[in-house]
Amino acid sequence: MKKGKKPWGGRFSEPTDREVEAFTSSIHYDRRLYRYDIEGSVAHARMLAKQGIITKGEAKAIRTGLRGILADIEAGTFAFHSDDEDIHMAVEKALTARIGETGGKLHAARSRNDQIALDIRLYLRAEIGRVVELTDALKTGFLELAKKEMGVILPGYTHMQKAQPVLLSHYLLAFREMFDRDEARLRECLKRVNVMPLGAAALAGTGIPIDRHYVARLLKFPEVTANSIDTVSDRDFVAEFIFVASLIMMHLSRFCEDLVLWSSDEFGYVQIADAFTTGSSIMPQKKNPDVAELIRGKTGRVYGNLIALLTILKGLPMTYNRDLQEDKEPLFDTVDTVEACLGILTAMIGRLTYNRERMEVGAAGGFATATDVAEYLVMKGVPFREAHGIVGRIVSFCIQNGKELTGLTLREFRRFYKGFEKDVFRCLTVRQSVNARKATGGTAEETVRRRIAEIEEC
Repeated sequence: MKKGKKPWGGRFSEPTDREVEAFTSSIHYDRRLYRYDIEGSVAHARMLAKQGIITKGEAKAIRTGLRGILADIEAGTFAFHSDDEDIHMAVEKALTARIGETGGKLHAARSRNDQIALDIRLYLRAEIGRVVELTDALKTGFLELAKKEMGVILPGYTHMQKAQPVLLSHYLLAFREMFDRDEARLRECLKRVNVMPLGAAALAGTGIPIDRHYVARLLKFPEVTANSIDTVSDRDFVAEFIFVASLIMMHLSRFCEDLVLWSSDEFGYVQIADAFTTGSSIMPQKKNPDVAELIRGKTGRVYGNLIALLTILKGLPMTYNRDLQEDKEPLFDTVDTVEACLGILTAMIGRLTYNRERMEVGAAGGFATATDVAEYLVMKGVPFREAHGIVGRIVSFCIQNGKELTGLTLREFRRFYKGFEKDVFRCLTVRQSVNARKATGGTAEETVRRRIAEIEEC
């Protein structure tokens, strides 16, 4: 490579080592920012012309050249080269080849430092919109499934032990609440992404009389960054997005964990459609919940991306450092992973078949209505701690004698507390237990139906 071939090569006395060139190049992955790099450059050219820094004719030539490059990239005819270093240099080199030295005027009043900050913000703004759409579609899927399965009872678990009966619809809406929070976090994150950085230049701003607010209007940013030093070193918004994505993945993973367990013979609560499962290469009878398992597994890679980015950022001196080149691969991988997982789970939950009878039978076991008996005693004026002890002794008696609560006689109940009446038997069925929980947020059918109505009114 000849001296001076690089745009920044004027002060160097020898060419970049080929291995260094390959090691420092990011064009193989940051090329996916091409649309945003060109969009930002078009706006920058228009601003330079408005400010009289370049002529209107030069700005028009630059815009025409950039649009031609965009068309070639999208047509697959644009040739990327590793010695271009990054997407900025690839576009600038191609522009200069097309329109001559006028192409070199485009870089006035900006640096690759603020240029990449702009590209990432434009990219992430678009992708957050996509993730919001996918999250909203998944929320709709959970809502429709909750409506479809209304009235179905299953055992609720704590510590992986049967606890109390709940409505399947209530369980499904719990995940919808999680994704509601995720969507709210995405929208909050978007506010901090949606700030225009161009004009910070390398770190100190520029002495050229630019109009940053004009560029912001062209690119539909509601505000501009306030400190040039912070602007070029800031990747908080990237870390925040990956954190939000990590929470989304955690919520997806929790649902998938239940799918894996519940689709096993030991539970038998749900059937996953064949289209979303795979088989075994050796055991012909197997039907494996691989999609659910992969979503659960991919959660770890998104967590890893968050830790990778935080580790990159934690010890950086001000301002821009080449370490920040390592921010894009974790970001791109997170976007690709969370979008794929949201899309596939939305498709999969529409094809789930719940074993309603088996769920209700399961809900009746494990003394699931014991708390209802304790609450019955509370309503008779017994202090809850005393009621808890009474019912605990009743359960112990049942275990020793191989009985369920529903199999006890009134006389047997009265062995433990004289105040039991015949009406105690009304609180022993799982349906009565479920429908007794009418307080806001409870699992009673009327409460769940009311929550569904509230969601649909929003």
